[in-house]
Amino acid sequence: MARPLRFRYSPASWSEERVRHEILQPLRSNIGARAVAPRFDIGADWETHRFEMQNGDVALFARNAEEAYWMGNTETPSSLWKTDKFGWREVPYHVSRWTKRELLSTLHEEDPWLADYPHLSWFFLPVFMSKDGRESTRAFFREHAAGFPDAGRRETTGFFEEFLRTGVLDEYRHVMSGKLGTSDHVDRVRMSAAMAEFIAAKILTDAGYDVEPEIEVTTGHSLDFRAEDENTNVLVEVTRPQPPINRAAAGPVAAVRDTAETKTNGQLAEHGGGAVLFVDCSSFRDDAWNAVRAEQPDVRHRPAVVYRVRPDGRVEGYTKGRVPLDLAGAVDILN
Repeated sequence: MARPLRFRYSPASWSEERVRHEILQPLRSNIGARAVAPRFDIGADWETHRFEMQNGDVALFARNAEEAYWMGNTETPSSLWKTDKFGWREVPYHVSRWTKRELLSTLHEEDPWLADYPHLSWFFLPVFMSKDGRESTRAFFREHAAGFPDAGRRETTGFFEEFLRTGVLDEYRHVMSGKLGTSDHVDRVRMSAAMAEFIAAKILTDAGYDVEPEIEVTTGHSLDFRAEDENTNVLVEVTRPQPPINRAAAGPVAAVRDTAETKTNGQLAEHGGGAVLFVDCSSFRDDAWNAVRAEQPDVRHRPAVVYRVRPDGRVEGYTKGRVPLDLAGAVDILN
């Protein structure tokens, strides 16, 4: 499976003739590539190339007198196979900006409705335009409401757009966007679990905490977040139960207990305690959540927060144990 888009770096000079011979000609022979005029200017001393394939793939190449960068959701020419890969923040500004503009233009041409959500489009661009995942990741927002039940794509995409626009996760864009995956099919359960981490980050941010994802701990595991303010430094792990209709559990209460127990007996047990477990029931419809809400079942880990978020921003939930986070400004605590 191809990973989210990154740049390939060539520390060499590329002439127009070399680009034609080592990039365009092999791609033309293999997958029907053609060179087209780039849609945007790059500025500075860079020359740019855009290649479009018969199967819908696209590739970009920027070069100057000393170096070159390649990015594409297509096969990589053999002349670039052994080159190093770099993230969006690790390449020259002009190259990153030009590539972003070219790919966003293509994305919004293919899925025009995403143009109304510019920050989400940019944030998930590495997967929205990836080789294997470009259809499935867009379809997850377009056809599956990003994992929310009883909701439309506009309100759910708008929910994530509003949060991502704050920029609090921009620094972690590659790792966080990659959580959505680049599978060639929609795995709603796995993708919804990935979006639960964005929801958790929003709750923590709304509560006034700075968040940092993927915190390595001494057991060799990574926990989902560190939440910090002047007086707090807390690790948070997130889990998202499947709605009862999709699993063998007897009902929503059992679904919450069983899913939390799996997480508790895994990463949290090996970590040795101290982390807060966030149990995100946002995949539950009203009737299922109401059953959990009424019983407020224990989740075999303390401290824990069990909650459900709706795309209009409403969040309600309950806690178990002494939660070392003040969530009153972000969650309507039932108990």
